[in-house]
Amino acid sequence: MSILGNILWFCLGGVILSALWFIAGILLCITIIGIPFGVQCFKNAGLAAFPFGKEINYNKAGFGSLLMNVLWVLVFGWELALISAVFGCLFCVTIVGIPFGLQYFKLAQLALVPFGAQAKYTHI
Repeated sequence: MSILGNILWFCLGGVILSALWFIAGILLCITIIGIPFGVQCFKNAGLAAFPFGKEINYNKAGFGSLLMNVLWVLVFGWELALISAVFGCLFCVTIVGIPFGLQYFKLAQLALVPFGAQAKYTHI
């Protein structure tokens, strides 16, 4: 099921979302200060391309991750999370769109706290 979901997701907008995250990562990596944030954008781009069959583990967050997450949220994390949450709500209006809406909610959570988070594959 996750393979079919990933194919549909990628063809119906996941490629655009992933490309936007990738471009944001490139722009942030231009400056030396933005490199850690750019790396997180690349991580989010990978998950935005194929989110089905993956879950996010937030257990490795330490003080450094907390500090970077606060800075991330203040600068641009809340906007990205809000956009993903709005799309998640729009997709959850229909029964067919609920699986896609849940993936947007997963991306919204990752957009808020990307530092210390790791994506891992689930066996479905």
